Amino acid sequence: MNILDKIISQKEKEVAERKSLYPIKLLERSTFFESPTVSFKKYLLREDKVGIIAEFKRKSPSKGIINKYADVERTSIGYMQAGASALSVLTDSEFFGGKNEDLTIARKFNYCPILRKDFIIDEYQIVEAKSIGADVVLLLANVLSAAQIKQFAEFAKSMGLEVLLEIRDKEELNSVNQFVDAVGVNNRNLKDFSVNVSQSFDLAKFIPADFIKISESGIDEAKTIVELKEAGFNGFLMGETFMKSSRPEIACANFIKEVYAFSVGANTGKNNLIQA
Repeated sequence: MNILDKIISQKEKEVAERKSLYPIKLLERSTFFESPTVSFKKYLLREDKVGIIAEFKRKSPSKGIINKYADVERTSIGYMQAGASALSVLTDSEFFGGKNEDLTIARKFNYCPILRKDFIIDEYQIVEAKSIGADVVLLLANVLSAAQIKQFAEFAKSMGLEVLLEIRDKEELNSVNQFVDAVGVNNRNLKDFSVNVSQSFDLAKFIPADFIKISESGIDEAKTIVELKEAGFNGFLMGETFMKSSRPEIACANFIKEVYAFSVGANTGKNNLIQA
């Protein structure tokens, strides 16, 4: 079994267990269940932001422990103060060291879009996402069928949640439907966890213009953000680049400053070329 197969196998067991422990009727009693959600799309299109989706992630299957002692409250607040457009919170425990409570804490201290980053295989998890305070859910095209994606996306929208559909290749774009809000290109191969940012550049022109475009994983340089923006991307999901620092929120702030500086330099260079 590759890593993704192991994750899905474990997730099936977890979901079955959680269904028995926390039935939907119980989830619907959450204080977050009737609360309005914050629009992921609107925040990513704000001109006063650079589009960074800052992720809270303690570990990964490929890297092991990244930051065991990071504090969710301090990090999430710091990310938003740094100028991030949205938060992404890993809630998978077995492989990423996350938990639902991490997202709930982030929700308590931040008014911003929060993506629940997990491996959704059942509508139950969408109800669960709403109950813990998420605004956006992630659906994976290489895990779900096109029919499942449509079913889950429509269900999420009925609950006021927005939907990020993650793809890996041109064929998976066939899973995009009218209930999807954003299309994310994962630069990381979920089967062997290798990374190649060129994946985003290769697929950019095939993503319909009416969808928010997001590049995910493997981004560690400011100039890459500027280049991806020029290719049409609105959002950039980054976790490891920040989380490997002892103070992820400071790493995020410094990176965003670099993006602004590089953007100014790039635009100045273009103007000089035009004048020449």
